[in-house]
Amino acid sequence: MKVFYKNESLQENLSKIKKDASIGFVPTMGALHEGHLSLIKKAKAENKFIVVSIFVNPTQFDKKEDLMKYPRTLEEDLALLKTVDCDIVFVPSVSEIYNNHIKAANFDFDGLEFEMEGKHRKGHFNGVGTIVKRLFEIVEPNKAYFGEKDFQQLQIIKKLVEKYAIPTEIIGCEIYRERDGLAMSSRNIRLSKSQRKEAPFIYKTLETATKKFKEKSISEVVTWVEREFQKSDLLTLEYFEIANIETLKSAKRKSKKSTYRGFIAVFAGKIRLIDNIALN
Repeated sequence: MKVFYKNESLQENLSKIKKDASIGFVPTMGALHEGHLSLIKKAKAENKFIVVSIFVNPTQFDKKEDLMKYPRTLEEDLALLKTVDCDIVFVPSVSEIYNNHIKAANFDFDGLEFEMEGKHRKGHFNGVGTIVKRLFEIVEPNKAYFGEKDFQQLQIIKKLVEKYAIPTEIIGCEIYRERDGLAMSSRNIRLSKSQRKEAPFIYKTLETATKKFKEKSISEVVTWVEREFQKSDLLTLEYFEIANIETLKSAKRKSKKSTYRGFIAVFAGKIRLIDNIALN
């Protein structure tokens, strides 16, 4: 496994590989867990060569406090990547990515950026678009792999590739969960014991919402979820929305022609957890 810190040296190495091998790319912000490894394993099954990036992107954090507290575990991450035979790890500095001009570009994702997370995290998807586009320009992968836990982000990255004619295929991968159902996230390690014990309530509620969706109206399901979280002393619901997977717009009425997902954001103290589930 080779580790690169500079764009130039990485690109020089990749230029020798691209002639004969397909490149699979898994961009991460580090603090790696089994969810990340599942993406890498899928990438390895579909490509000859794998690149993983580790970069905590400052422009996608709407709160400086969250950026400062985001876990950074580079030594542990590199050790973990060796266990799955990762070929290359790219660990750029902020200056290497942004050239000392730390500012996100402005993107038009046809309105996808204004729904759900976009309503609650101002400028977040401009930061996501900026870093993903930049990494794609550096790595030039054949395929890139993203988890469906960040389903809105996945749809936005697909839109980015489409609008900018980037020659990379975007592969969405199923949410990887703990045994108790909690969606794996780098933020989970910040949960207290009591918060961690309560957190699976998020997925259990989503599972029941799926069953209710078959018989109840959208507004009835949303109201039920909101009331369920009022019973929890440790979890605070920020939002639960049922949305069309194509437009990500909050749905009011069901249509047999549409496919829906339930999207949720919850606070455990100051730690923000997101999840989603297919409804039909």
